[in-house]
Amino acid sequence: MKRYFITGLLIWVPLVITLWVLDLLIGTMDQSLQLLPENWLPQAWLGFRVPGMGVILTLVVIFVTGLAAANIIGQRLVDFWEGFLLRIPVVKTIYNSVKQVSDTLLASDSHAFRKVLLVRYPHPEAWSIAFQTKLPETASRMLADEHVAVFIPTAPSPVNGFYFFVKKSETIELDMSVDMALKIIVSMGVATDGGAKPDKLRSRFAGNQ
Repeated sequence: MKRYFITGLLIWVPLVITLWVLDLLIGTMDQSLQLLPENWLPQAWLGFRVPGMGVILTLVVIFVTGLAAANIIGQRLVDFWEGFLLRIPVVKTIYNSVKQVSDTLLASDSHAFRKVLLVRYPHPEAWSIAFQTKLPETASRMLADEHVAVFIPTAPSPVNGFYFFVKKSETIELDMSVDMALKIIVSMGVATDGGAKPDKLRSRFAGNQ
């Protein structure tokens, strides 16, 4: 009885959480419809609400914004808007920090999180998964040996972690994608092989009888 119950949980829990996250994302993006006049809303001319229409609107707005910012006039407007935000004391700190991170992670020529490394942390006898990031030139000039900058995420929340400079000779580069490394961290090492397949769960628990 217990074996079947746990097997059922392992099938339903990931599915329910996935659907919940998707519903949360779609519901949040649907809020962009509030920017439209009431008579422009889909339910005004269809007679019923269509979930996900806000997702389309959000994607269109993002695309149009990028298209507009690609020309000289659009770039000047962006520079003006950023200059205005950077004059506001508290907003300046938050906006500038978030922009630096987003520029680093989303830029097409960015080298952020391109390599997965093993580094000695939190003591010389232990290894931790780390992501190689950009080493500041000022720090590079001050260090005698060749160093790399690494971000060591914490499990199960990879958005938190530690930023260190370590000797390149004391790191091990893994033949692993960033996505797989993040999956390992979030699952706390459980999803080391991409996660268990539902058809393998029964055989796994059958041996525990």
